[in-house]
Amino acid sequence: MSKSRLSLLVAISALSLALPGVGGAQSSGAGGGGAGSDAPVAWGGDLFEYTPNGFTLTGRAEMTQGGNRLRANRISFVTSDGVLTRVEATGEVYFVTPEQTMRGDRAVYDLGSDEVTVTGDVILTQGQNVVTGGRLVYNVATENARMEGGPTAQGDRVRGVFYPQGGN
Repeated sequence: MSKSRLSLLVAISALSLALPGVGGAQSSGAGGGGAGSDAPVAWGGDLFEYTPNGFTLTGRAEMTQGGNRLRANRISFVTSDGVLTRVEATGEVYFVTPEQTMRGDRAVYDLGSDEVTVTGDVILTQGQNVVTGGRLVYNVATENARMEGGPTAQGDRVRGVFYPQGGN
């Protein structure tokens, strides 16, 4: 098998690490598709481009695994020596799990630091709970998250609405 074909297969198989990693905080049971999921990774777009440093899906780009779905105008997978190092999604980025949804203009998952950074009109929802801001940084390994404010009439602010469990 040629080196380029091997690199392409390695890059494509590495996708199975990318999508579950972003949803690593999700449960892996009952179709959750979370970290460690054995569910297949499906992907598609209007255009697929391969280079020795990775590949890109453009136009209605989408990846799914189990109950997790990543959608954007463009999704790029950056590799180094055949190892996936970074995933970048741009333009109308949506990440949906069975429990949560995230929306932003751009998302970058750096596998080296285990950090997902989402920028531009970020909206997170879990059930009826909603948090909005301008920049979200989430560490997949530690599950720590930081939301920075987005522009509002009152200045850069993080805003949210939370509904207590079992409340009236």
